[in-house]
Amino acid sequence: MATEKTATATWEGDLVHGTGHVTTGTGSVDADMRWAARAEDVEGASPEELIAAAHATCVCMALSAGLARAETPPTRLESEARTTFDKVGEGFALTKVHLTIRGEVDGLDEEGFRRAAEDAKDNCPVSKALAGNVRITLDASLG
Repeated sequence: MATEKTATATWEGDLVHGTGHVTTGTGSVDADMRWAARAEDVEGASPEELIAAAHATCVCMALSAGLARAETPPTRLESEARTTFDKVGEGFALTKVHLTIRGEVDGLDEEGFRRAAEDAKDNCPVSKALAGNVRITLDASLG
């Protein structure tokens, strides 16, 4: 079963002074964009923030599925993805993602949770899309 999702983006002006806008096909994301929000530590949406949102969600879903297959379904999972966008050579790149996952899972010890979280990190579709291009690290624990 294949699914397709869409997003549209516009940009007006040059990179540094211009502005953009992105909207997802469902309308769940409708955000203005500007270079400063991407390259400096200021408020505003950026492509890296959208990737972080996708990665945090994807790893939670993969972990939930893996835990359920192991007959230890989670009560609650919370994840954060922190992306790093940095100058690399003459250009810029998304260089790393750090995932933090906290979980409430009855019947599973700390080591079992870490192993399951590591598997989810390695195998969720967003991680697979970034593999080989972006360093992905993980901090996972119960509680």
